[in-house]
Amino acid sequence: MATTALFPTFSTIHDPVPAAVDEYTTEHLVAANDALSHALANSAAHGLPDIMVSAPQGKCLMLLARLAGASNVLELGTLGGYSALWLSEAGPAVRVTSVEVDEAHKTVADANICAAGRQDRVAVVLGRAIDVLATLADDVRAGRRARFDFVFIDADKENSWAYFDRCVRDLVGSGACIYVDNVVRSGALSDEARSREDLDRGDARVWGVRRLVEEVGRDTRVDAVVVQTVGGKGYDGHLMAVVK
Repeated sequence: MATTALFPTFSTIHDPVPAAVDEYTTEHLVAANDALSHALANSAAHGLPDIMVSAPQGKCLMLLARLAGASNVLELGTLGGYSALWLSEAGPAVRVTSVEVDEAHKTVADANICAAGRQDRVAVVLGRAIDVLATLADDVRAGRRARFDFVFIDADKENSWAYFDRCVRDLVGSGACIYVDNVVRSGALSDEARSREDLDRGDARVWGVRRLVEEVGRDTRVDAVVVQTVGGKGYDGHLMAVVK
């Protein structure tokens, strides 16, 4: 298949049917792209975890950014730069600022972005997302940086609400789209008992996405929905919100 290199092999596949559908639709609907293929191969060669978005999800993000007319995109959680490169394909004028906490991951992402020739349009900022968001907010208030019109949050789930709230409060304007990945967590989102068990074990990820959904549901600044998904990465879903 022409696009096989675009499609990562995920260790989380539970059902071969959704994976096969992803492979089939990727072959027909996701054109071969050397930059994206290189980003996947180079990330794997450097031992990065195999947790980037799938090719269909990457293209979905790109299309959503294009539909939103986005020109200034913020991403939290760069990993190897695969999703940042997808977002940059929304248009030739799109600029992506991506935040990554792991220096080794940033090094790989920078190399992948340079190999794609996108270093003038995709910038990776090293640091804890909550700290970088504060700095970006200062820049926006001071007029040194434009507000973002599309945000992709794919960072630690424990702080999902803090990231979302900061973006709505200080970093985006009316009509901006915020997309938070991996909120369904194989159905654990609706399981309060699972959330408490995870907290007892020191794992706050399910609690984090439950808090996000509940807080967003009370938030009059946005309209939002959770969309469940199934595919090569298994059963999950994302929260998508539009700022009023």
